[in-house]
Amino acid sequence: MFDLLPHLLNGLTLGLLFALIALGFMLIVGLMEQINLAHGSLFALGAYVAMQLTGPRPPLPADLAKAWLTLPLGWRYAATLVIAPVIVSLVGMLIELCMRRTYGKDPLYGLLLTFGAAMVIEELIRLVWGTRDYVLQVPSAINGGFLFGDLIWSTYRFYAAGIAAGIIGLVWLLIEKTSFGATVKAGAHDSEIVRALGINLSRLRLLVFVFGTMLAAIAGIIVAPIWGIRPHMGVDAVIPAFLVIVLGGVGSFWGAVVAGLLVGLCVGLAGAYASEWSLLSMYILLVAVVTFRARGLWGKKSVLEA
Repeated sequence: MFDLLPHLLNGLTLGLLFALIALGFMLIVGLMEQINLAHGSLFALGAYVAMQLTGPRPPLPADLAKAWLTLPLGWRYAATLVIAPVIVSLVGMLIELCMRRTYGKDPLYGLLLTFGAAMVIEELIRLVWGTRDYVLQVPSAINGGFLFGDLIWSTYRFYAAGIAAGIIGLVWLLIEKTSFGATVKAGAHDSEIVRALGINLSRLRLLVFVFGTMLAAIAGIIVAPIWGIRPHMGVDAVIPAFLVIVLGGVGSFWGAVVAGLLVGLCVGLAGAYASEWSLLSMYILLVAVVTFRARGLWGKKSVLEA
């Protein structure tokens, strides 16, 4: 059991990161019934913007850049966790404004639009930063490693898991304990009722999309030191995110969290005992669940089960 414990903890850590990546995706799918294929690209863009802000050449006027670089890396990193998602959210806002023409039409239009947006963002990333890999600098306090069981643990992984758990908790409070969250949930169940109550549905959709974009960017910053920064890192993120929300049940907050943990445990344990099955294990888990429960673990009953 003691030998298994480090691998379980490793899987749970990975699961929290998968859940964090999927949360923004889940909110947009739940309220807007649109699959945002640009989610992974926004995730990658968050990592690139953070790398640029914490690097030696921040995109600022000369005097401001000089003052910015005099700050300790810890302060710059903390500020970047706020500034980068705000910058990326402007891109998300632009995508949502373009998507408005697709509401009420065939969902394929929205799917194609977000796919196009993903391609544009990825090519812009290649144009600005090239195709080489980058490393996101992190403060020395969360760098390094230590021995636990038979594994060498990265201090940063513990930090990333703690941050992911904290953000998941804050999102839950926002959704469950605020009027904004109540409106979002009502909109997810019946948008016409929300409109009839006098709530501006267009503004609500914009806020949710921007919020989901910010969560994608934060996830990109948190995960970047583990995965590395490269142009196609968005693809590596959007596939597990889609898998997690299908496995957990579309629109279900706790479904996404539990599914993220299950996927993390599968990948972590398979990686420890049969590394060649590591990535395949999460697809096998998905097939096993949807075979017996097409709606996912916490999803609503659908025509697939009729």
